[in-house]
Amino acid sequence: MPAQDPTARPDPRRVLVTGADSGIGKACAVRLAREGGHVAITWHEDEDGAQRTAAEVRERGAEPHVARLDLSDPTTAPRVVDELVGAMGGLDAAVLAAGTGTATPLLDLDYATWRHVLSVDLDGAFLCLQSAARHLVEAGAGGSIVAITSVHEHAPRVGAAPYCAAKGGLGLLVKVAALELAEHGITVNAVAPGEIGTPMTGQEDETVTRGHERPGVPLRRPGDAREVAAVVELLCSPDGGYTTGASWSVDGGMLTMGPMAGSHLQQDDWRRP
Repeated sequence: MPAQDPTARPDPRRVLVTGADSGIGKACAVRLAREGGHVAITWHEDEDGAQRTAAEVRERGAEPHVARLDLSDPTTAPRVVDELVGAMGGLDAAVLAAGTGTATPLLDLDYATWRHVLSVDLDGAFLCLQSAARHLVEAGAGGSIVAITSVHEHAPRVGAAPYCAAKGGLGLLVKVAALELAEHGITVNAVAPGEIGTPMTGQEDETVTRGHERPGVPLRRPGDAREVAAVVELLCSPDGGYTTGASWSVDGGMLTMGPMAGSHLQQDDWRRP
């Protein structure tokens, strides 16, 4: 019998995407839909948005499976993941896109808000990742997990203490998971978006980004959720099979500015969220 080709990783046919009712999660769910495949879609507040995502997934020839997931109580995550994986008949890839944030200065931040953001963005992501990984390990066919973090996995932002803490923690969790799951043929990566035109940034889904001037970003504009989804698709595909433990910035070059942005700011507006 010929030796197994280590690069022969199948295209994911059964994909779980959390937070897929809008924005980046929606774009990933639609992008990863395959003819004859399955896409599990979770939502928290916008059931209509989840159904619109499901309709687009169905148009691409895949079977959608929709469930509510409230990560403010992260202990509910394993049950929802298990149910969705069961409905799909297995799992090939998971994309963890559910998240929340705040724009509250540190001195005004209450503990309840701190805990809520950490529960959703870190505790919930951990339990979804762990549950997905257990299914992939049990199946024994490898697979991929992608966590949507943020440029604030790598760089701080005024008014976003819990968000930055959660995304930074999630970035390191991805690296630990990548090390531990590699022997099972499972890749684990992060995708770290900058400003993307989604409801979370106060913009419409898939905003036409031309004309939105962003002088502090080298590409001078916000990103489109579909541009993030394209990177996620690569990391879930056979072509991404030798990439693990990495964090891919999709930010128009924002993080490369570093001291350039600091030394060239002309106003004090950055001090306020």
